[in-house]
Amino acid sequence: MSAPELARTSATTRKDRLAVVRPRRSRQWVVGRVVTHACILVGVVLSLFPFYWLLVMSTSTTAQIFGYPPNLLPSTHLLQNLRNVVANVDLLGSMLNSFIVAGSLAVLVVLLDSLAAFAFAKYRFPGRNALFGVLLVTFLVPGNLSLVPSFVLMSKLGWMGDLQALIVPGAANAFGIFLLRQFAQASIPDELIESATLDGAGFFRTWWSIAIPMLRGGLAFLGIFTFVTAWNDYIWPLVVLVNPGRQTLQTALAQLNSVYTTDYGMIMAGAVVSVVPLIGIFLIGSRHFISNIAAGALKG
Repeated sequence: MSAPELARTSATTRKDRLAVVRPRRSRQWVVGRVVTHACILVGVVLSLFPFYWLLVMSTSTTAQIFGYPPNLLPSTHLLQNLRNVVANVDLLGSMLNSFIVAGSLAVLVVLLDSLAAFAFAKYRFPGRNALFGVLLVTFLVPGNLSLVPSFVLMSKLGWMGDLQALIVPGAANAFGIFLLRQFAQASIPDELIESATLDGAGFFRTWWSIAIPMLRGGLAFLGIFTFVTAWNDYIWPLVVLVNPGRQTLQTALAQLNSVYTTDYGMIMAGAVVSVVPLIGIFLIGSRHFISNIAAGALKG
């Protein structure tokens, strides 16, 4: 058999093998995709069902909530439950206080923690490692252990009952510094810092012009995390805010729970009101760190 005939025979055999293999691989790929999407769908349903059940309870009365079999469809009492919430607590005032505290903490933590993290990650100074070790030790200490010392300090400063007692102690934290330090070490090249220094940029100029844009994903996550944590905080505001007119949303909603009779529909409506701003904050800020993660994956 001549060489051209051998080549044609080999090509035909290869095509026949591919024709047999490709449908099998295609079926496996389709089955894998279907199973993957099915698992994702189940996970999404399980994750969203508690929130959906919260919405259902917020539209129902207490009798309907405890009825059997349970009603899985929304009822028609949402507006009445919201009216009861507004009648029993200062909803708008407490929500404004929570926005002030959570927003101020998110901005301060992002700025101060990024400054400290940038210095720890890209600058060498005496005692850097020892100071960072002490920082990590404070990160491991439970926050509840500082309640009494913090209470005494706020009392000495005369800040009891004021929102600044919630803002100033949490203006910086070890978790944020550690997180952003890891981001800075991984995403900011040393050559870029050296180039900025040769161009005459100081520490703050380099931090603002280089570190802040390159740490956008970590800053977005830290800001959202700080806002959500401050918004949901209950113990420390309960201890410090002795003035009833300066309560945050969580401490105000806690007053809806009566000793003798509890209107669970009203409580669930208040819980929905407290959750909606968090969803909005997440939708606004999540695109920044999601796009940053996607850009990092493409670079990798």
